Amino acid sequence: MMNSAKPALKATSLFPARKLCKLSIALILSGAAVFILHRLLQQYHLNEIRRAFHSIPAHCLFFCFILSGLSYLVLSGYDTLAFRYIDKPLSYRKILFTSFLSYAFANNTGSLSIIASGGVRYRLYGGWGFSGVEIARIIGFCMITFWLGILCLGGFTFIFEPIALPSMLHLPVFNTIRPVGIFCLTAGGGYLFACSLLKQPLKVKGIDINLPKPALALGQIFIASADLLFSCSALFVLLPESERLSFVLFVGLYILALIIGLASNVPGGLGVFESVMLLLLTPFTSGPETIGALLVFRVIYYLLPLGIAAILLGAVELRRHLAGITLIVSSINKITSTLVPQIMALSVFVSGVLLLLSGTMPAVGSRFAWLTELVPLPVIEFSHFLGSLAGMGLLILAAGLRRRLRIAYSFSLLLLASGVVSCLLKSLDYEKAIWLTILVFALYSCRSQFYRQASLMKESLSPEWFGAVFIVICGSVWLGLFVYRYQNYSHDLWWRFALHGDAPRFLRATVGAAAIMFFFFASRLFRPFPLVPDIPGPEDIECAATIAGQSKNTTSNLALLGDKSLLFSDSKNAFLMFAVKGRSWIVMGNPIGPEEETNELLWQFRNLCDHYGGWPVFYEVGKDQLGKYIDIGLSALKIGENAMVPLDNFSLDGAGRRRLRYIHNRLIKEGYAVKIIPVEQIPNLLPEMKIVSDAWLVDKKTREIGFSLGFFNERYLSRFPAAIVRQGGKLLAFANLLPGADHHELSIDLMRYRSESPPGIMDFLFVEIMIWGREQGYKWFNLGMAPLAGLDHQELTSLWYNLGTFVYRHGRHFYNFKGLREYKEKFNPKWEPRYLISPRGFKLPTVFTNLTSLIRGGVKGFSSSEKVTDENR
Repeated sequence: MMNSAKPALKATSLFPARKLCKLSIALILSGAAVFILHRLLQQYHLNEIRRAFHSIPAHCLFFCFILSGLSYLVLSGYDTLAFRYIDKPLSYRKILFTSFLSYAFANNTGSLSIIASGGVRYRLYGGWGFSGVEIARIIGFCMITFWLGILCLGGFTFIFEPIALPSMLHLPVFNTIRPVGIFCLTAGGGYLFACSLLKQPLKVKGIDINLPKPALALGQIFIASADLLFSCSALFVLLPESERLSFVLFVGLYILALIIGLASNVPGGLGVFESVMLLLLTPFTSGPETIGALLVFRVIYYLLPLGIAAILLGAVELRRHLAGITLIVSSINKITSTLVPQIMALSVFVSGVLLLLSGTMPAVGSRFAWLTELVPLPVIEFSHFLGSLAGMGLLILAAGLRRRLRIAYSFSLLLLASGVVSCLLKSLDYEKAIWLTILVFALYSCRSQFYRQASLMKESLSPEWFGAVFIVICGSVWLGLFVYRYQNYSHDLWWRFALHGDAPRFLRATVGAAAIMFFFFASRLFRPFPLVPDIPGPEDIECAATIAGQSKNTTSNLALLGDKSLLFSDSKNAFLMFAVKGRSWIVMGNPIGPEEETNELLWQFRNLCDHYGGWPVFYEVGKDQLGKYIDIGLSALKIGENAMVPLDNFSLDGAGRRRLRYIHNRLIKEGYAVKIIPVEQIPNLLPEMKIVSDAWLVDKKTREIGFSLGFFNERYLSRFPAAIVRQGGKLLAFANLLPGADHHELSIDLMRYRSESPPGIMDFLFVEIMIWGREQGYKWFNLGMAPLAGLDHQELTSLWYNLGTFVYRHGRHFYNFKGLREYKEKFNPKWEPRYLISPRGFKLPTVFTNLTSLIRGGVKGFSSSEKVTDENR
């Protein structure tokens, strides 16, 4: 199938244009923020900023803590109202837990916290039984609530305390931001008006959106406004008093800076928000006091909740270990385990930033003077250098933690411990040492979550990570040059070792950290480029046959067709089968093999797709495996239900099997007989089977299909037994049998019959196969998937769900989906959901097009690719 894979190899291995555009915007605005900070702060000395930072009164810090806590408490109101909107119950304790974790994570990563927290909500609420559609409605509702607060509160402040626009703009109509406030309030009022009058759902890009009731809409505005007021109050109490700066005006400045920070795509608006606030507050407060307040606000409102979240998750993991629970854990443990890598990776990244920035700053004078009496200069010099190296290493290892690498976990613990020692021995920086120590214990408690035995060099890294590291390095260098801007730089400065040689230490630490990053990038640049597996050869087919023979999943035998590429684990004990169409790299079913190896194989496949710019897609995945795909950043879409017939008590007795019993008895009386042909006799039968197969294709006016179903291939058919129907020595129908390991499951794949066969010939064949399977000790008979079955129409559903439900119920004129399920229902099967796993976003239509084209070359191929089609009735 690699002839279809070649176009994907033309896809760029660089970052997609959309991500590059967002990354470019973030880098440009970060550079602008550094420029603004440099221009505004160049007249001040570092000691002035330090004094302002440490001179903030204790009661102001207390009020900042309280107001920040109230803001996070009010944030839970977003989700509380959202659950009222979807009319689903959930305890407030779980809502508060989810809200805190999601915002603690998202405020430090996403350019828009509501969107960035969507992944956290999906994992937590999904773990408590809510569907993807319901979670999407919650996220959409919260996002609208946030912008309602911006519109209404911002509009109010922009009107009553308008911000003056710069005179350099020379705007002829207005010179303040008041018209923007009028527009904002009009938009907010329009939303309330629409909620009052519109009773029918709105359609936006194929999605039905039911507007909330007016009372709920007012609650949205109240909650969002309260959140913004508490958060901006937390910053306002840290600023020195100013007669010209009223609270209403400050709220307007805060919202304006917040909007610019959100638009910047910089994680948490770091640097952009601070530079805009500093610029806007310059006429009202002094620079050192403002920057000191902004730094404290960043620590209390952003970093402290992140630390609490890391400690909370670490405590949950520690409790699980102490309780002796291994595989079967409580629901809260199952849910939080998917968040641990993200929270810990972000915490380690922040720790790396703190160590790097600490390496650029001179030590506090009083602490350093006391330290020099106890610690010799060489130890101080080495500790300073070690701290910067550890900081750069943590930035790198954070990417590995996010991908659950055990080696990243081990080295992160080592570097965090080194950072603790460095902070104490170079400057008695006990605040950072305490933070790093807490993180060491939190990370250590989460050891079981980092199970992947893989190299970081083989992992694909996101453009966001590259951009964040670049911004941190540039920010660290700028901070050092700004702090030591009066230093007379010379060649001998590099080798100057003195107690007060802060500038030389900064230069050496910067070069050491840059060298680590250079060697890391160089190692990745010269690593072997991953090759896409070609069409499997005989050795690969035999290896896959050995693995498939040990699998209870009969779908694994499709790998032996030879039409799909095979990706093996390093030990050759597990594999997955895939084909490439367009940018979609589509895997048939789950990876096959031991669980510990299939988990790593998923990540290996994801990295391979990232290298070639492809989209990882998994077709017909069961519900029990969904968590693995969520861990690698994919989403699930239900595409149908699979019919599994229990064989232990299968019989034709009872009123429900009357029609099957009649067909079975009638055909036996007419001389039809089913025989199971063992593997060793199949080669002699192939010529007859070929005649039946060719006649079937001509009669149905169709051609062979592939990927998710077998086709007539003599080498493939010779590997399995077959069930045949004869009358008077003439072969009328056949089906090859796919046995699962340990007699767990029996399935059929290729089924063909002559046009002159009597009605019900396939029912007769299926019944005989099931009876034979029961006698052989098989537990289940797999009838295959009924596409589009089990899709429920809901409010705010995607176009796929609405279309799928409609087609299932009313589309019998071009394919009888509903009839297919009803046909399988007469065997009284157990229905199991089947999912399509794919990237999030608007890629789904393209993925479906590629999938149907891969199977048969059109939409018809999707429906006719299942094991038991409507033509078999």
